[in-house]
Amino acid sequence: MEASAGLVAGSHNRNELVLIRGHEEPKPLRALNGQVCEICGDEIGLTVDGDLFVACNECGFPVCRPCYEYERREGTQLCPQCKTRYKRLKGSPRVEGDDDEEDVDDIEHEFNIDDEQNKRQQQLQQNKHITEAMLYGKMSYGRGPEDDQSNPPQFPPIITRAHSRPVSGEFPISNSHNSGEFSSSLHKRVHPYPVSEPGSARWDEKTDGGWKDRVDEYKSKQGLLGGDPDDDPDMSMMDEARQPLSRKVSIASSKINPYRIVIVIRLVVLGFFLHYRILNPVHDAIALWLTSVICEIWFAFSWILDQFPKWFPIDRETYLDRLSLRYEKEGEPSLLSPVDIFVSTVDPLKEPPLVTANTVLSILAVDYPVDKVSCYVSDDGASMLTFESLSETAEFARKWVPFCKKFNIEPRAPEMYFSQKVDYLKDKVQPTFVKERRAMKREYEEFKVRVNALVAKALKVPPEGWIMQDGTPWPGNNTRDHPGMIQVFLGHSGGHDIEGNELPRLVYVSREKRPGFQHHKKAGAMNALVRVSAVLTNAPFMLNLDCDHYVNNSKAIREAMCFLMDPQIGRKVCYVQFPQRFDGIDKHDRYANRNTVFFDINMKGLDGSQGPVYVGTGCVFRRQALYGYNPPKGPKRPKMVICDCCPCFGRRKKLKYSQGGSNEQAADGGLGDDDKELLMSQMNFEKRFGQSAAFVTSTLMEEGGVPPSSSPAALLKEAIHVISCGYEDKSEWGSELGWIYGSITEDILTGFKMHCRGWRSIYCMPKRPAFKGSAPINLSDRLNQVLRWALGSVEIFFSRHSPVWYGYKNGHLKWLERFAYINTTIYPFTSLPLLAYCTLPAVCLLTGKFIMPTISTFASLFFISLFISIFATGILELRWSGVSIEEWWRNEQFWVIGGVSAHLFAVIQGLLKVLAGIDTNFTVTSKATDDEDEYGDLYAFKWTTLLIPPTTLLIINLVGVVAGISDAINNGYQSWGPLFGKLFFAFWVIVHLYPFLKGLMGRQNRTPTIVVIWSVLLASIFSLLWVRIDPFVIKAKGPDVRQCGINC
Repeated sequence: MEASAGLVAGSHNRNELVLIRGHEEPKPLRALNGQVCEICGDEIGLTVDGDLFVACNECGFPVCRPCYEYERREGTQLCPQCKTRYKRLKGSPRVEGDDDEEDVDDIEHEFNIDDEQNKRQQQLQQNKHITEAMLYGKMSYGRGPEDDQSNPPQFPPIITRAHSRPVSGEFPISNSHNSGEFSSSLHKRVHPYPVSEPGSARWDEKTDGGWKDRVDEYKSKQGLLGGDPDDDPDMSMMDEARQPLSRKVSIASSKINPYRIVIVIRLVVLGFFLHYRILNPVHDAIALWLTSVICEIWFAFSWILDQFPKWFPIDRETYLDRLSLRYEKEGEPSLLSPVDIFVSTVDPLKEPPLVTANTVLSILAVDYPVDKVSCYVSDDGASMLTFESLSETAEFARKWVPFCKKFNIEPRAPEMYFSQKVDYLKDKVQPTFVKERRAMKREYEEFKVRVNALVAKALKVPPEGWIMQDGTPWPGNNTRDHPGMIQVFLGHSGGHDIEGNELPRLVYVSREKRPGFQHHKKAGAMNALVRVSAVLTNAPFMLNLDCDHYVNNSKAIREAMCFLMDPQIGRKVCYVQFPQRFDGIDKHDRYANRNTVFFDINMKGLDGSQGPVYVGTGCVFRRQALYGYNPPKGPKRPKMVICDCCPCFGRRKKLKYSQGGSNEQAADGGLGDDDKELLMSQMNFEKRFGQSAAFVTSTLMEEGGVPPSSSPAALLKEAIHVISCGYEDKSEWGSELGWIYGSITEDILTGFKMHCRGWRSIYCMPKRPAFKGSAPINLSDRLNQVLRWALGSVEIFFSRHSPVWYGYKNGHLKWLERFAYINTTIYPFTSLPLLAYCTLPAVCLLTGKFIMPTISTFASLFFISLFISIFATGILELRWSGVSIEEWWRNEQFWVIGGVSAHLFAVIQGLLKVLAGIDTNFTVTSKATDDEDEYGDLYAFKWTTLLIPPTTLLIINLVGVVAGISDAINNGYQSWGPLFGKLFFAFWVIVHLYPFLKGLMGRQNRTPTIVVIWSVLLASIFSLLWVRIDPFVIKAKGPDVRQCGINC
């Protein structure tokens, strides 16, 4: 499938497939097409391969071949612009100085075009002879007629690529018959078959004895063939390459052991405290006492679920140099595994196209082999604005990607790179960097203007709908009823930058949507990307990113490969999760947007157990884990042989070994794992993966890759098929495969299912953050975001996948991991006791009662010990995690703010959905920012019902403080003692809600918020005192004779 071949739209159910060509005219590249020689004025011309002739690879100065030959033969042999010596190109005669560059002269062989064409024809002819490998029997596709079982089914045409890999467990079948072309009928069933292509490097090694040469070379280096290993300089590099690619770094015992001791002490003290509270009720305020005790018991239970998964925190180190030594040997093709990268977007007005474009550009410029990177952009809103902006992005990438790789810049998202306030000349030594940076910045500004023009045009939708440039109506004019659409913008055919280098593949995908079908929002869009990528590229690993999360570290994929490709631990790793980092957050992080406590403490702790939870973005998956497979099992320990003579042990059932076991395994596709033999049985194909022959074939390839294809048309038809709206019907998509449905927080469910199967995950925290995104800094937007997360957790709690009762059968989920998942689903319910507990101080101050009786000196030790253990736990957590105390305090404050607002509404909405069937709509968080004021959105006031509960708590607690102090002043010194406990309790609530109050008051130019609070508080106190004292009324001294009489 060629890049820019046109937009493919169609519906499998309606049997429609349309190719829309000419949407945009090809844009000439300023540095390549249409140029003339700067020396003689003639056209530059083409090479023998059909590419534009480039004399100088350093600056690309346009010179034709005759002038290039003359300059090398008679001139200075230097480029007129950059003064770099011309290197000998293919087809050019040798001159003095070329001896150091090459050893073999290719003049005699470079124009043998006929031989090359003959080889290609032979390869194509041999590809046609590859036949299907059968498992058992024959199954209908579901739409075509049943064929006679004597006629073996054939493969549909499937695209191939440079990184094609063999199917695991494949076995060859003689190709002496069935040498016709592959059938493109879609009613045939697909099973595993060999994909090692004749002519490929793998095939040549097998046929030409390449493997034997490697063995001999290895033996010679080991000294087995007469060589001396001490004299080989490569031995040290080989030893380094054999080392592990990553290392687990335990927290220092001086930091972690005191932390664990304090946790145990806190648990004991908490037990004594609750024991005292239960056995010492307050009889004159039994309702207040009972409410407080219930709340405290729930808080203790919630703390246990949150604390103990952090018992084994660890750090990890990666060795990128070892990864290169092992899989990127000099002079050989890279053996790094391919990666498919997914970017999802819905509404281009809430998720600006420029933000998505920066994410895509950073992906295309990653430090990874270009032929092993494919970027898929899911447009779930079928917006023509997203499509056109992605087309502009593809054109700009031809200039941006070579600039990034030439000067090794970071980050590789242009908006963030040009806006960073650092010395961009640091570590830059190329003389042309400043000039090229200025030119690239100008190019990016022009690109921004073009994208902004598209956005301005999209604000007003024409009555007849959007029309493409060739006059064809845009297929996605009706966002709820449109066909599936696929467009390849960049790829191995036609996707080259201005220097002629290949670019990663960039594919636009919009799945089909029809009324009456359940589309499952983001989870359904991600599953559609999984299937499309399996048909087109089928990389064994997948990285998913939100549209606003750009690649901040160009080596992020290599960091993940250090775990996933590690031969020791990699095979049991389902995904590698990176922490989320954010740009554009205010200095003090008022609403805990960075969420540092969760990402730097909780996730580290889970990494020491079974791995971190999946948080929705910045995660590299193993494709086989998403397909519902179990992790590979290690070798079992031999069982102890017990004789039958001892009656104490009973009789042991003897194992039966089949002599034809190996043949049976080969006939079943060579899949050695029991779970694959079960899942890949012939009756489970359609039920599990859906009715796509090409996709089912791809699921059997553990190492990824795609088998050969007969025609791009069949590929497109199959890709449109797998994104059709009815494809997942009667399959296990969303229940056992891919992203799991049933909650708007599909990320938690998806990771939970993998861990229940026995997979483990890895938490990778490189020194330079791998990815960065945007977060809502406005109070209302932040609360709505938290509401969505909490509502998803409530949905999971009431679903069949609840970690409270799911996953016990196989016993693969570790207990600490289960505690963490239970905590992620029940934390919204903490809002109920938290709301009650924050109301108690005001009630106590207004009624004059308290939740605790008068305590003795001995009982006060329980309270003092509890507070000390709480502070000690927090301090020691900060010590081993590196989190600052300010970040920890902001997290504590927002725990209260979110708990009494967003979490409370999430519980109510979740209960309404479960009991009454009332569903809530998913709202996309806006990623748009104000360019004029960086933090202007922080002070914007947006009313929402989520603000009512915390505002009410603030008011009643402030009123309670005023009433309590006034009453103490009126009643004398004896009332101040009981008042201090109540005031401490009330101020605890007010201090935690302080950031919320600042958000309510908006921007304060000069008057600090704390001054306003104390002003209102003191004014109210003095007002009440003034009314109570009433100094202007003369009061008579002595008894009141009207009440007690004259003889009083």
